[in-house]
Amino acid sequence: MNYPKHLLQLIEALKQLPGVGNKTAERYAFHMMEWDSRRLEKTAELISEIPDKLKQCGNCGCLVDDERCAFCNSERKERGIMCVIASAKDVFAIEQTHQFQGVYQVLGSLISPLEGKGPDLLPMDKMKERIRALSINEVVIALDSTLEGDATSLYLKRELEPLQVEISRLALGLPMGSSLDYVDGGTLARAFSGRAAF
Repeated sequence: MNYPKHLLQLIEALKQLPGVGNKTAERYAFHMMEWDSRRLEKTAELISEIPDKLKQCGNCGCLVDDERCAFCNSERKERGIMCVIASAKDVFAIEQTHQFQGVYQVLGSLISPLEGKGPDLLPMDKMKERIRALSINEVVIALDSTLEGDATSLYLKRELEPLQVEISRLALGLPMGSSLDYVDGGTLARAFSGRAAF
């Protein structure tokens, strides 16, 4: 494309976002060109303030607001349960269910040998220390059902077993409202192995 250099740079920057390909990045870039300078400046300011305004809790790894972590405070009802998640964004999906009132531990990474990510990147020492300090009796592993998620889950199970805590993993299987005709074999197999009494 014979676009101006700055437009090409903006398109390339937008393509760094997950799920944004060339056409979507172009559409976003041209849409942003229609914004007035005040809106562009405000957006640029918000982006530039990310390192200062959005920080992670030193204890659990969740995002904090003004150095106060809403997920580490004493008002959490189920203090004996810890939910282990891959990313700070996963907290908000779980919180929307209103099914969990324990504490969280963000891993920040998953084991992925192909990407050069090993177990050394996981905050195991911190997690074990928190489990002891908070008298955690159950650890819920809430990681994606991917090769990386499964490998990390197995590693966590092996590492945490000596602490004599109950270790569970989120149920995996058929999504609500799904038809068996459209479910892949792996998902169906998981649903069978994780079946519960009815």
